[in-house]
Amino acid sequence: MRLLTFISLLILGLGCAGPKNATMNSNKLNGTWLPIKQEMGGKLFPKIVLENQKLIISDSNYTLIAESVDKGIVKYSADKMDIYGKDGVNAGKHITAIYKYENEELTVCYNLLGGHYPEAFETKGHPMYFLSVFKK
Repeated sequence: MRLLTFISLLILGLGCAGPKNATMNSNKLNGTWLPIKQEMGGKLFPKIVLENQKLIISDSNYTLIAESVDKGIVKYSADKMDIYGKDGVNAGKHITAIYKYENEELTVCYNLLGGHYPEAFETKGHPMYFLSVFKK
């Protein structure tokens, strides 16, 4: 009986740890982010391209404002993101990404094709990798 109780509590504890971790990751990312650098396939975008863009994160919801508005869901797991487009040009798409939050900057490297996650914050040699560095 003690073993059964212990296993039940262990499973309950592990089940509760996952969402709490995801919430902690998302809370520090909540807010409005402005891009300060973007590149794709190893080519840096000109600063003028960044001027009218912003990323708004609210827990597991995102809104990206650029040439159009894109909205969806983002799920966090350690240093990875799974992005699910719901409205806009990315509706119905699953985009994988890695991210880091350091020195008040959010750096995200997206694999626009989905599938596997980028292994580094590098787009050179990967034409469908997109890197953005944001500041609040």
